[in-house]
Amino acid sequence: MRAIPPSLDPTVVAEIDRRLASVAHDHRVRIPWAIESGSRAWGFPSPDSDYDCRFLFVRRTQSYLSLWPERDVIETPLDKTFDVNGWDLAKTVALIVKGNATAIEWLNSPIVYTGDGGFRDRLLSLADAVVERGTIGRHYLHVAHQQRAGTATLKRFFYALRPAAALRWLATHPDAVVPPMDLPRLLDEGDVGEDVRDAAQELIAVKARTRELGEGEPPTVLDRFVTTQLQEASHFEDAPPEKDAAITRRLADAYFRDELGRV
Repeated sequence: MRAIPPSLDPTVVAEIDRRLASVAHDHRVRIPWAIESGSRAWGFPSPDSDYDCRFLFVRRTQSYLSLWPERDVIETPLDKTFDVNGWDLAKTVALIVKGNATAIEWLNSPIVYTGDGGFRDRLLSLADAVVERGTIGRHYLHVAHQQRAGTATLKRFFYALRPAAALRWLATHPDAVVPPMDLPRLLDEGDVGEDVRDAAQELIAVKARTRELGEGEPPTVLDRFVTTQLQEASHFEDAPPEKDAAITRRLADAYFRDELGRV
């Protein structure tokens, strides 16, 4: 799989491809999934947004049997353009079991540098089987509250708006667990009012042509939307576990062993 929109700089994409190939060779790992995260994948990039490539890697089976396991993160040099790093599959599965929404979002990114569709689908199936709405809801609730607690800027407001839209999506999809990743789709599928959707589109357009939005008040309709979603999603704070932890761990172990057997 590969899904690269024309808006991405081809020179930067080529360097990301080179880094991924170098990681696979130098660390002797397989990279079945590499995507763009951050504002470009979330649907509200700025002209100076860096590139946040995230990848999942799988080591050779014998590496997981060692008494001295290797690092579960691989990083490449960070600069103002490139932020390219990845997680070991074992780390990723453990985090998904705990309800880490970030790991699941990577599987749903609309921007894919390289990907095995079967790998993505199998891991998403595991997530559907083991993740609880309560933990996902809590994740987005905490992210939004954290962003609102910091210095108010229009840029930072986006990082509260997206989780608020994810909470709205969960409310309108009571049988689903994993929300989409990008803000426009969250709003389109979240049954929000036309005023909210229009205001969000206008703010996204401003961000797309402005290097630094700086301090400022967000549109009242959007600020009110965020406040309302956080209030209505407060029940996630005390949501009790619904799944048997022992069964969840067995499912995760079975998935991981099966995936290693596919190398």
